[in-house]
Amino acid sequence: MAAVRALVVPRLLAASALAPLPGRLRALTPRAALHGSAPLFGARVALVLSGCGVYDGTEIHEASAILVHLSRGGAEVQIFAPDVAQMHVIDHTRGQPSENESRSTFAVDGKDCRVNEDVARVLKEFHAAGKPIGLCCIAPVLAAKVLSGVEVTVGHEQEEGGKWPYAGTAEAIKALGAKHCVKGVTEAHVDWKNKVVTTPAFMCETALHHIHDGIGAMVKSVLELTGK
Repeated sequence: MAAVRALVVPRLLAASALAPLPGRLRALTPRAALHGSAPLFGARVALVLSGCGVYDGTEIHEASAILVHLSRGGAEVQIFAPDVAQMHVIDHTRGQPSENESRSTFAVDGKDCRVNEDVARVLKEFHAAGKPIGLCCIAPVLAAKVLSGVEVTVGHEQEEGGKWPYAGTAEAIKALGAKHCVKGVTEAHVDWKNKVVTTPAFMCETALHHIHDGIGAMVKSVLELTGK
């Protein structure tokens, strides 16, 4: 795992290195460089997605914002995703689960959720090696579940009239033994001890550019922690 300096994870699932891996995390692109051939000399980053779609995987705007900020930071990126069956797949034309298709289990199991074994392994390996980890939206729950005593944020702890509709997630994070830190949507929380950086993203009902700014703060801190 020494080849990869940082891990950035949107939504529920997390990931690996710039090489073939044991287990069921698969690279989504044949080359690390995306949409360009210019050499990059910044941090090498693994970006892990969990499918595509706000109701059943990675929120596409979050993924795009992460890639934009990583590109601006000069990072060399390769994208991964778990090669596993999903709990469900949403038909976005109907807003309902598709039949005969099946994704972590936090959405239904809360603090008793199970984390994909390869995702948990990679998080632990990055953490043990002192490599920075970035997580946005609901994905900080992964760190709370897998890494003992970690500090994370999913935003505010009260709904505040619907602005923070998933505020109850903070209590689940505390129940897992992690510390929840209240942050605004344009902010990121840095757990300096564990090198874990988190930001609320779409845990907040707000304008898209606020989500973009918060993810930018997360990516900037992750890249700074790589020392590159």
